Amino acid sequence: MRLHRLTLTAFGPFGGTQSVDFDELSAAGLFLLHGPTGAGKTSVLDAVCYALYGSVPGARQSGGQGATLRSDHAAPTVRTEVTLDLSVAGRRLEITRQPPWERPKKRGTGTTLDKAQTWLREYDATAGTWKDLSRSHQEIGEEITQLLGMSREQFCQVVLLPQGDFARFLRADAEARGKLLGRLFDTRRFADVEKRLAERRRATEAQVRDGDAELLADAHRMQQAAGDGMELPDLAPGEPGLAEAVLSAAAVARGTAREQLTVAECGLAAAESAHAAAARVLDDARELARLQRRFTEARERAARLEEGAQAYREAQALMERARKAEAVAPALELRESADAEHRRTAAAEARARARLPESFADAGAAGLATAARRAAEELGGLDSARRAERRLAELLDERAGLDRQERADADLLHEAEAWLDGWEETRTALQARVDTAQQAASLAEQLAVQREPAQQRLKAARLRDQLAQDTDEAVDQVRTAREQALRAKQHWLDLKEQRLTGIAAELAAHLTDGEPCAVCGATEHPAPARKVAGHVDREAEDQALAAHQRADEQRAEAERRLGVVREALAAATAEAGDTPTDRLAAEVEELQARYAHARGAAAELHSAQERLRQAGQEHERRVAARQEAAVRTASRVGHRDRLDRERAVLEEELDRARGALDSVAARAAQLQRQAALLSDAADAARAAEDAAQRLKDADARLADAAFRAGFDTPQAAAAALLDAAAHRELQRRLDAWQSEEAAVRAVLAEADTAAAAGQPPADVDAAQRAADDAARRLRDAASAHDAAGRRCAELDRLSARATAAVRRLGPLREEYDRVARLAGLTAGTSADNERRMRLESYVLAARLEQVAAAATVRLRRMSSGRYTLVHSDDRTGRGRSGLGLHVVDAWTGRERDTATLSGGETFFASLALALGLADVVTDEAGGVRLDTLFIDEGFGSLDDQTLDEVLDVLDSLRERDRSVGIVSHVPDLRRRIHAQLEVVKGRSGSVLRQRGTG
Repeated sequence: MRLHRLTLTAFGPFGGTQSVDFDELSAAGLFLLHGPTGAGKTSVLDAVCYALYGSVPGARQSGGQGATLRSDHAAPTVRTEVTLDLSVAGRRLEITRQPPWERPKKRGTGTTLDKAQTWLREYDATAGTWKDLSRSHQEIGEEITQLLGMSREQFCQVVLLPQGDFARFLRADAEARGKLLGRLFDTRRFADVEKRLAERRRATEAQVRDGDAELLADAHRMQQAAGDGMELPDLAPGEPGLAEAVLSAAAVARGTAREQLTVAECGLAAAESAHAAAARVLDDARELARLQRRFTEARERAARLEEGAQAYREAQALMERARKAEAVAPALELRESADAEHRRTAAAEARARARLPESFADAGAAGLATAARRAAEELGGLDSARRAERRLAELLDERAGLDRQERADADLLHEAEAWLDGWEETRTALQARVDTAQQAASLAEQLAVQREPAQQRLKAARLRDQLAQDTDEAVDQVRTAREQALRAKQHWLDLKEQRLTGIAAELAAHLTDGEPCAVCGATEHPAPARKVAGHVDREAEDQALAAHQRADEQRAEAERRLGVVREALAAATAEAGDTPTDRLAAEVEELQARYAHARGAAAELHSAQERLRQAGQEHERRVAARQEAAVRTASRVGHRDRLDRERAVLEEELDRARGALDSVAARAAQLQRQAALLSDAADAARAAEDAAQRLKDADARLADAAFRAGFDTPQAAAAALLDAAAHRELQRRLDAWQSEEAAVRAVLAEADTAAAAGQPPADVDAAQRAADDAARRLRDAASAHDAAGRRCAELDRLSARATAAVRRLGPLREEYDRVARLAGLTAGTSADNERRMRLESYVLAARLEQVAAAATVRLRRMSSGRYTLVHSDDRTGRGRSGLGLHVVDAWTGRERDTATLSGGETFFASLALALGLADVVTDEAGGVRLDTLFIDEGFGSLDDQTLDEVLDVLDSLRERDRSVGIVSHVPDLRRRIHAQLEVVKGRSGSVLRQRGTG
């Protein structure tokens, strides 16, 4: 990956648009990114990371991206944007990203949110143009991650080398070091393997325990089925030998149960024979007792039949008389029906005549029918009167409606006249409100123009006052810095003079007899100078010189700050003038109050105009309503006269039709009721006459039928009749007597019954007791046999299930043993794992060993061959093993902890470790070329010689066609590295200044 150009707009501290030409900076291999603290050096690296991954490194991600990345110095209408031109995997790409933006609304006040935007383009070398690839955040993120082969965390650790992070990594414990390596090399899959094996071990262990628990449960069931004939093994689920012990105990219990079943079968056969013999004796006794009871009962029934013989003969005579009366029954029924019909019709006729007027009391059926026809004819003549009556009702409703309309129009005219009388005053008042609001709006616009300059002057005056205080403080600081610089310079000059005075003694300290003097060349030194008290050596002089230089730099910085403050004070004074701040504040407050009052009055303009428009519309509506009411009043006069004439004609017609009643409907109802009553009465009279004739005919037929049947009178025949229930009861009694007589004769004629009557009485109770005792013995034997059979069957079933369970648990036990060994090995708890090292730690240890080897190549050059980084598998305390890191000091030959390195040594050791890790992660990512690297700070802790060696190592990275950007504010680097990118901060934001190799 090689960076070509970076363009920033409103990003971080950069308020405007800034560009970085990395091709020019990378030409020399090394380039320097420098600037004062807070100017935005790190923001340049943030922009590179944001362009590639859509987020910035590490802790700088806090808060919303849009709010965090946008420059506070940017104009409200300028959108934040980052564009990066780079080459990766043989392709030239351009990525443009815009975070979410709260921009001002195009219409009205306030802001609106624009969503984040991303563009990806690729340069087509054949056509010489850029072509669009995607505008999807997700697609672009996946494409860049795939091309680089690194996540954002890996990129920030490999390309944007953070010196502070690797110093912590160098001195960190194994746990913290493992977390960082795990993120860089993505060893989560190995941790997942550990977790998966642990889960499988727990799952298979639970399955084995569950299987053993089920096996023990079956063993307990077998023990319950076998009674006391089975002993269970004293083993818990999961313990070895449980299955064999359970199967052995089950086999012993099955043998015992089969022996008990054989004994029970013999006892059952003997009990069955005894029970059969006792049952036969009981059956014979019961049969003899039954025959004896049958003969006794037959003799008792014969005696009862003899006692009821007279009643039987009387019942036969009654049945014969009832059969003769049945011939007269149809005539009797006909006469009863005719008599009931005659009484019903006579009662109906009486009721119908009672509802008629007295004038119809003696009329016959024909006269009543004639009167009913006359009433119906008169009722049909009232149809015309009904129509006239309905029309009169409609006419009255219409007349009432005209009256209501007249009253409504009168009210409307009165209301319209009252409203129109005050129209001119209303219109004048509303127009005055509109004029007042328009004047207030004009005044508000004028005050708005005056308000902003006044606020700017007030702001400048407050800044002027603050800068005046800052100027006084800066003057004091400059004076103090000058005094300190003079004292430091004087101290250095004094020490220098003292050293020059005692330089002879310092040179004499290195003289050796026989060796030439460095000054005069003599080999004899008869009287070398001696050091006196208070001698100043070169180190003290250098320290004083460094203190003098620092004090002089502080003086220059204080004078620069004083100049900046004075320039800002002059600008603020030019803008604010000499007017006191409190007076400007009072003027702004007065303008603000007048502006607010004018805005409030101008806000009524729209509502006043709307009310004036509504009042005009209401005036037009009232005038139109008044005209329409006058037209309706004129048309109602002729209509009312027509209705009155038609009403007089209808009322005259209805007076004739109603007669003495109130309405035609009442008269029609009266005629309808009269016709119905007359018709009902005529029908009832005709029905009564017909029923009387039928009754007379029925009496004649009844007398003739009674005489032919042999009865003196119809009443005698009726008395001899029996109803159906009495006839059935009498016939039942006769049939029962005859059946009983035949049955008794049959029983007394039976030979077995007569023979049994001559024998002694049967003893059924003794035979029953003997049979019950035999049945009880048979039930006990059968129960014992069934219990033994069920015990054998249950033991066979449970044994078969236990055998199947043992066979099924065999492979599961083998799998558990295999998984448990693997899980213990990967978790570092197994005895086979001598170092107690987890699988993830083992992989990370291998990666760390590669990193240490790669870092040592550069560390030896940076330390002039003194230091070597080595990897250690030793376990430290309770932490994980395999992630130890030590440094070997070639001067002492001892291996020591990295925490014992000095500040400068820690920096170049951390830098070597970072570069080595970058090489290993790059190879792990698939060999992606990283042609541009950045190293952030730390060079200030190096002396001149070490700094030269570190720079030589960094310069050697060009052998792999890399360019390295150093982020530092060390002044000496500006002299050593010619290609520079300077970040200059100012009040309106930072800017970038680029200087190439020339």
